[in-house]
Amino acid sequence: MSKSRCAAFLSGALLFAAPAAAQVEDQQFWEQVNVNVPLTPEVRVTLEQIGRWGERADGISQTEYGGLLGWKVSKAVELGFGYRRVGLYSASGPSVHENRLRQQMVLTHGNLFARLRVDERFNPGGDEIGVRIRPLLRRNFPLRRAGFALFASHESFVLPNSTRWGQRSGYERMRNMLGVTIPLITRKALLDIGYLNQYRFGRNGIRPQMEHALSLQLTINAIGPILHD
Repeated sequence: MSKSRCAAFLSGALLFAAPAAAQVEDQQFWEQVNVNVPLTPEVRVTLEQIGRWGERADGISQTEYGGLLGWKVSKAVELGFGYRRVGLYSASGPSVHENRLRQQMVLTHGNLFARLRVDERFNPGGDEIGVRIRPLLRRNFPLRRAGFALFASHESFVLPNSTRWGQRSGYERMRNMLGVTIPLITRKALLDIGYLNQYRFGRNGIRPQMEHALSLQLTINAIGPILHD
C-alpha cells in the first residue's frame, strides 16, 4: 500500500471522534462467527453467532443466534433475508430476548462495499414492531501480502418509529471501525480484527454513551474460497 493511501487510511481515524461532554463510556469485547454454506453459485445460507461483553454489564451484555439466506442477483448485488434471536443482558435489570427479522441489499464495487439493512424488532414488552434502518459503508485497503487488507467502516442506525416498550424514533447511534483482515486456511476463512467505536446519541434525557470495543469476526466458507460479505 502506498504512503499516500496509508496516510489517508490513518487520517480517517479522526472521523471516529464524537462529542465527549457528559457521556458514559464502556470498554467492551465483541466476537462474531459466520459460516457460509453455498447452495448454488448464486444462493448461500449464512449461520451467525454473536457475543458481546462489557464492563457496565459486568460480563456478557448481548447474544445473537440466527441465519441469513443470500441471493446474488448479479456480480455486484446480493439480496438477503434473515432471522436472529437476540438476548439483552444488564447488571441492573432483567434480561430481555427479542426476535428480529432482517432484509438487506449488499452492493460491491472493487474494494468498496455498501449494505442497506432493515430490521424488525419483536420485543416481549409490547406488540408493536420496532423498525431500524442501518446503512453501512466499508472500504478495504489491500496490502502487498495476498489476502491481507486494512479496512474502515461506518454504520448508522436510524429508527423511523417509536414503541411503548422503549424504542424512540430518530438517529439513534453510529458504529465506526478500523481494522485488519487476515486470510486463514487458503482463504476458506477470514478474520477481521479491529477497534470498534459505538456512539449512542443522548436523547430523551438520557446521557450519550460511547463504547470502545475490541472486535473479532471470523467468517468461514464451508465450500471453496470465501464469498464476499
